[in-house]
Amino acid sequence: MVKKMRWLSLFALIILFPLSGCAINSAPATYMVEIEGPYTLDSGDVLRVSVYGDEELTNQYRVNDNGAIAFPLVGPIIVRGQTTQIAAARITAALANGFMRNPNVAVEVEIYRPFFIQGEVISSGQFPYVFGMTVRAAISTAGGFTDTANRTRVIVYRPEGSQMIKGNVEMDFPVRPGDTIVVLDRWL
Repeated sequence: MVKKMRWLSLFALIILFPLSGCAINSAPATYMVEIEGPYTLDSGDVLRVSVYGDEELTNQYRVNDNGAIAFPLVGPIIVRGQTTQIAAARITAALANGFMRNPNVAVEVEIYRPFFIQGEVISSGQFPYVFGMTVRAAISTAGGFTDTANRTRVIVYRPEGSQMIKGNVEMDFPVRPGDTIVVLDRWL
């Protein structure tokens, strides 16, 4: 009987030893959704366009659903997917094409497009983005977790060009404008 117990203990040890490596996994189970590079403009952003020497053209302009701003004198200028520097260069070129001599234009993001949050939060919906926001801050903006929320990991959907990237991320992951955050139930 003692010999049988010894073999049973040895068998249990042999079975549990490979499984112990599964319990200790220091690498995060995160699908990389972060987009490298400078901020690119898209629908919903509000831009502050400054045309030096012309106070009438200096104003706020919202990027419309077509990815353009309606700029006086020159009409729509496509800025979707562009940086603020490229948008300024496009406006400068359009104004220099017969409307102004040597225009000097600066573009900055006045209001970022919103982010969206849904799932196990008190108030799901659309919220204004604040520069440097993390998933934790976004959840706080939405009123916090519900009682049944998974409080350690969420799913972030991030538009990248014409595709939507999905990632399972932790609470300190940086949120970007246009992201959709889904807080899951802890039992899923």
